[in-house]
Amino acid sequence: MGPLVLIAVGGNALIRAGVPVSAQEQFQNAVDTATVVVRLIRAGYRVVLTHGNGPQVGATLVRSELAAAHAYRMPLDCCVASTQGEIGYVLQYALWQALQGEGLSTPVVALVTQVLVDKNDPAFARPTKPIGPFYTRDEAARYRDIFNWDIVEDSSRGFRRVVASPEPHGIVELEAIRACVDRGLVVIAAGGGGVPVFNDHDITKGVEAVIDKDHTSAILAAQLGADVFVIDTDEEMVCLDYRRPSQRKLPRLTSAECERYLAEGQFPEGSMGPKIRAAMIFLSRGGPEAVITDSAHLVDALAGRGGTHIIR
Repeated sequence: MGPLVLIAVGGNALIRAGVPVSAQEQFQNAVDTATVVVRLIRAGYRVVLTHGNGPQVGATLVRSELAAAHAYRMPLDCCVASTQGEIGYVLQYALWQALQGEGLSTPVVALVTQVLVDKNDPAFARPTKPIGPFYTRDEAARYRDIFNWDIVEDSSRGFRRVVASPEPHGIVELEAIRACVDRGLVVIAAGGGGVPVFNDHDITKGVEAVIDKDHTSAILAAQLGADVFVIDTDEEMVCLDYRRPSQRKLPRLTSAECERYLAEGQFPEGSMGPKIRAAMIFLSRGGPEAVITDSAHLVDALAGRGGTHIIR
């Protein structure tokens, strides 16, 4: 069988900054991802896709709030699962069409994926991940009282709910994903970092938290024995002194260099930091190589002609 590549599709892949959000836009943007996957299949790769879901979860939560007088509310874990289905379908449809257009019959499947987290993770004591819409002071107080939400104030935009972002520890559907990969299917899994779950046999409620998608993707890539873990982002390469006059592209990095640059503050939390750490997680679990690049250069990067390649 050909080499296995796991691609963590960037959050900008379906909904792009500065463009009005619509279902139609998602279908149109999915064509770019489908085109890349078809090229990789043509080159002999087996492909697993993961993806973000931030804007989609936000929209689902808004719909739930607006419809609360007429339909049951959707807890966050159900919203994550729902958007896994939504985005999985959009990518499946684009891939099916693109594969047919190339005369290929490779099957594509999207799997709702649960990810184990630790009930005692310190993140649950310090929720920091903003989700959903902004509220007025009165709305925020009411939701805090009714649902026991953690709320923080954004001085310029209002109040917002925050939830925990625990560390992922394992993929519940790992063997199902592996079986599909071994059969030659393109698999879409672990969307939005996965639906967080406790292994405590309590089926009365889910876990309302958000897992970093790149961290989960790194673990899944390592557990599947991927030959390459690709993080698809906005930039062709990782840069030092990003957006400064001294900006410098980095075609190659070692784990030690990643550690040093993280300590120096070169890769901030809201930007490249989580992606660099995800690459390091993959390497620390035995992965051979991680690549960070954008969609336009992804195929060339896997052929050694672009992107940032991170090695042990």
